[in-house]
Amino acid sequence: MAWVPSALKHKRIQIYEAEATELKCGGIVVACTFDHRIVDAYSVNMFMVFWAETACSAAPISLPPSFHLSLINPSHPLCFDLALDRMYIPVSALYPPPKHKLQVDNDCLYYVTTTKLSELQQSAYSNGSKRTKLELFSAFLWRMVAESSLVVDNDDNKTMSRMGIMVDGRCRLMSQGEDDKPTPMSSYFGHMLSVPFGEKRAREVVEKPLSWVADVAHKFVERAATKEHFLDLVDWVEEHRPVPALARIFCKPSSEVEEEGSTAPVVSSGQIFLVNGMDFGLGKPVLGSYHFPWGGKAGYVMPMPNPLSNGDWVVYLHLPKSQVAFIESHPPTVFRLLTPHHLNLLWFFLFFFCEYR
Repeated sequence: MAWVPSALKHKRIQIYEAEATELKCGGIVVACTFDHRIVDAYSVNMFMVFWAETACSAAPISLPPSFHLSLINPSHPLCFDLALDRMYIPVSALYPPPKHKLQVDNDCLYYVTTTKLSELQQSAYSNGSKRTKLELFSAFLWRMVAESSLVVDNDDNKTMSRMGIMVDGRCRLMSQGEDDKPTPMSSYFGHMLSVPFGEKRAREVVEKPLSWVADVAHKFVERAATKEHFLDLVDWVEEHRPVPALARIFCKPSSEVEEEGSTAPVVSSGQIFLVNGMDFGLGKPVLGSYHFPWGGKAGYVMPMPNPLSNGDWVVYLHLPKSQVAFIESHPPTVFRLLTPHHLNLLWFFLFFFCEYR
């Protein structure tokens, strides 16, 4: 969850930039960068589709962006669950960042087939639970990251491992009107995310069955995937104005220097993003992905749908170099490095690329 800090209200803010680069082969790279304090990836995707449909004079527009802040008005008086203090923290309460860089990050694109995702789901059916592909994917990644941290940290009995999964609040806040039509919340342009996370001993995450890890992920996501949680979060944000805040998993307040292996990944999801809808009259994109070049302590993972619509995923990973090396040192049972072959590319391609900042 984020808002416009008061210090920014009286300044001219550059929220969004876009650049198109034409390649000699005839393809086009469309790159954009946006301010994550103001908008989230859902909003940027919605804007890009709106832009493409407007450019092609499409009628009607599938989802016109809504800029009505009244959709997220805080309650009077403010009322929220104090448990949010364990999820978010005002930046004024953070310790100063270290003077030296703790880790070297790598950015990689991987390909995950729908067959492997289904196999992960099947692995959790043994205990009678049914988990989503995103939950099982996140559980599998959590295991890999936890195992890599045990290699880095010799004191593996105390090493803790964390995992966060972003939850979009738009569908949680939508309500049905008298005509059974959804409210404009689905088209809200802004920032409406929460970042619940779990924390377990790394050794436990590695040694327990994958279904157990998926259950842990499901429980902390379930607590945040409610209308009440997001209404509370709106009030929590209002209570702490004008001080900006961060999800604790992104910037854990600690005076101790953390080892490289302690970095926690945060998994987002672009599975509902309409990559195929970004046709500016030049053809549909063959790849859509995100880039998260920041210096925080948490890694970032964004699974996107393959524009071929075959159920496979294109997964962007922003993780410490040691964790990426650990993942790539194992047989590519799930993570395969993305190649042009996966996208049916020969000479021509159109690449759509978004950058967080």
